[in-house]
This record gives sequence, structure tokens and C-alpha cells, in this order.
Amino acid sequence: MVANTATTIDLTAMGRRAKEASHHLAQFTTERKNAALLAIADALEARAEEVLAANRLDVEEARANGVDVLWIRDRMEMERRMPGMIADVRKVVALPDPVGRIFDDRELENGLKVHKRRVPLGVLGTIYEARPNVTVDVAVLALKTSNAVILRGGKEVLRTNIALVRILRDALKQQGLPVDAIQYIESTDRRYVGQMLKLHQYIDMIIPRGGNSLHNFCRENSTIPVITGGIGICHLFVDETADIDGSLRVIHNAKTQRPAVCNALDTLLVHENIAAEVLPRVVEHLRSDGVRFKACPKSFALLKGQEGVELAGADDFDTEWYALILGLKVVSGVDEAIAHVRQHSTQHSDGILTQDAAHAERFLNEVDSAAVYWNASTRFTDGSALGLGAEIAISTQKLHARGPMALEELTTYKWVIVGQYTARD
Repeated sequence: MVANTATTIDLTAMGRRAKEASHHLAQFTTERKNAALLAIADALEARAEEVLAANRLDVEEARANGVDVLWIRDRMEMERRMPGMIADVRKVVALPDPVGRIFDDRELENGLKVHKRRVPLGVLGTIYEARPNVTVDVAVLALKTSNAVILRGGKEVLRTNIALVRILRDALKQQGLPVDAIQYIESTDRRYVGQMLKLHQYIDMIIPRGGNSLHNFCRENSTIPVITGGIGICHLFVDETADIDGSLRVIHNAKTQRPAVCNALDTLLVHENIAAEVLPRVVEHLRSDGVRFKACPKSFALLKGQEGVELAGADDFDTEWYALILGLKVVSGVDEAIAHVRQHSTQHSDGILTQDAAHAERFLNEVDSAAVYWNASTRFTDGSALGLGAEIAISTQKLHARGPMALEELTTYKWVIVGQYTARD
């Protein structure tokens, strides 16, 4: 492992530099920030082999350590992902800059002119596992919104992340922007995570991207506000009026396109009136892609012991699979489907497949998830797919931001009040 856990890192000094960099960023125009983003995209293209060489070493080490092949392909390998990642940087350039935007403006009876103005959050602290593309996504969105960022990525891709951050910082220097707007904790020692969570005098928001244990650790130990999300037990409900062929395409996409991501399908609910027809077709449609099935008793009986189908265990409907596994459950209708989602969902992405508009509206209104779908794959819960350019996280909480967090979600606002030397009566 390339990490040097014996090296001491002064996080307080990093925080101080990040805060100072955030003050400097506030002085730069949108044009200057966009020029820096284009320089980053160009540098990533020109130095792609530098990143890929580091990534190959990380991947080789992960394979030697027995890391799951699907996990490596979906979360670590950069060969296929580099072009899309660079394209997303350029998409962010084309997006409107929310910083400085004025809204809710009005004039009061006493002559005061009042409005709200969007401003950066300040300094973001992001803790994440694997997925080195997150390094670039977070840095780019932070830069566009005049936020500084301190990054702490997963140990499996440390070399890759160090190479990426080196390129990002070089581009900032070339463009005359503060290089300490992007900093990376170059150690896998977990004590730095704990220290980072206490830097409330410098970091304004913590954004963890990982499993339940990481999110719980951040919630329980942080003195800084924490945005949690990205944990998705995602559902689709096939109602009795659904177009079966269309539903099969959506189910296949939601489950197999990228099974190790948070918006992949975990549980399929099927109306009892069509279960005998739909469930065998689902199994036949997905089994050739290597999908295995965890079936409720009714589903299991209908599938008559088909290969790859086993009876669901007590906790299976509360499991985010991150794998080619799909839960199957027969429900009596939209009421039971909604009840199941309420009990087992993590409020990430849930959808209904139906031709019945009334049932669809009930599902969309009564399922309290960050993203709800009608006749579409859950895979669209993604900043790029929803036209946001990229995302920093998927928030499943309700305060400040919900769903894909992109540019606007990385800002807050201040009240601006303008008077004519106005005093309060």
C-alpha cells in the first residue's frame, strides 16, 4: 500500500488553508472559475496516462487482496470512466453559476429593499470510499460554487486520488486560483477521519459517501453538520396495469446496468393479479446476466424452485445488495406496495410501473423518498443523468438538500437589506 500512515498530517493547518482559500475564491468571477474548470478538463486529458498508471497499480493490489471483481469494475477502474468524467467537467462549465443569484426580492412599506443572495457554503469536507471519479466531481462542483474542499478517499484508490489531485492543483496554480481550494488527506489512517469531523472552526459541512457504518460514524462523532445519503434500498412496484414488456426493460436496466451503485434496484414488488405471469419472465429476463433472486414465500411458490431463486431470509428486504441479487415480493396492490416501501426503503429512489394514473399519483405522493419514479428506471437518480453536470452526493435527508446534490445545493444564502438610512420605528 502506498499510504504512509506513519507520516503526521496537520489537519488544523489544512483546515486553516482551506478557509483562507475559500475567502479568496469568493473574489473570482464566474468566467475565471470556468476558465479554471476548462484547464482542469484539458489537464486531465493531457495527463490521463498518469492517472491510469496509478489506477492500474491500485486495481492490481485490490485483486491481489481478493476484492470483489464487480466492486473493482464498478468502483475502482478508471479506463472506461475517464472520458465521461472529463466530459462532466465541461458540462459543469456550461451550467449557470448559482453564486450571487438574487431571489425573493421585494420592497417593504417602510422603503427597505430586501432580497436573498446565494453564497458559497465555505469549506466542504468529503469522506468517500473507492470511486476516484468522486474526487474530480466534488472538486469541480466545489470550485464552480466558490467552495474549498478537503477530500479523504478510500484506501483502495489512494494512488489514483493522489494523481488526480496533483493534476487539479496544478491546473488551479496555472490559472492563478488558490491551490489550497483542493486538498487531499494522503493517508489511510482512520484517525484523520475523526479529527476531520471536529474541525468545525474551518469546515462548514461534512459529506460522507459510503456505507451505513461510515454515515453512522459521521453522524455520531461530527461537530459539523453532516449531509447523509447514498444508501439506497431501491424498489420498483409492477402494478396490475403495467406494460409488461416495457417493465422488463426498466427492471433489467435498474438491476443490471451498474449493480454496485446506490440507485440500482434491490427489491421488485409485483401485483398479485399478474405475479404468475410477470415473475417467471423477470427471472428468465435477468438470469442470463447472472442475477440471483431472494423470493418471498408467495414468489417462491410461483417460481417452483427455478435455478437461482431461493427463499428470502429475515433481513433480505432490508439489504442493499450492491450485487446481481434481486428481492422479489408479491403484494396485494398499491396499498401494500406503499406500506412495504415505507417499512424497508432508505428513502433514496423508489418507483411504480403502471398505466393507472391514480395509482401512480398515490405512489408519488405517499412514498417519501428523495426521488420517486413513474415508469422509469431508478438509475436516473444521478446528477449527470438529471442534467446537473455532476453531483457531490445523493442526500436522503430532508434539511437543506435532498436527492442529487449539485451546484445550488452547495450554496446557502444571505439576506441583503438596503435602506435610505432607515431606522426602525
